[in-house]
Amino acid sequence: MSAQIPISPRPTLQAAISLLQGAKLPTEDLTDSHVEQFFYSGPSAQPTGLVGLEIFGDVALLRSLVVTPERRGFGEGHRLLGHAEREAWAHGVRAIYLLTTTAEPFFSKFGYTRALREEAPAAIQATREFAGICPASSTFMSKQL
Repeated sequence: MSAQIPISPRPTLQAAISLLQGAKLPTEDLTDSHVEQFFYSGPSAQPTGLVGLEIFGDVALLRSLVVTPERRGFGEGHRLLGHAEREAWAHGVRAIYLLTTTAEPFFSKFGYTRALREEAPAAIQATREFAGICPASSTFMSKQL
């Protein structure tokens, strides 16, 4: 078993974009203000994992959970997800939503369930990720905290 890598707040925008592009995840809407609610594992110049939140009152959009291929299988994704959930809770979030094209089985293991897109809170529907960046075929999921 590999040693746990610490989770840190606010990666640089370039480090986040580089990691996400390597995993073929969307980056076109990311700004410096987005990464204020992102967390990373590994070195700051070259993170091995990343997760982000967009918080809107008592709901949040989880986005950009990624772990580099060489770090998968060590629990890093689970730790990043748990960290994001605790941060969301600390900010008053009571429900987290996400969109995924490939990771539904992963999120299902941690209590996320399929949700109807048309029942998404207005703040979530208004995000660029929900409204157009993620394909309509993406699975929409939620979890009550």
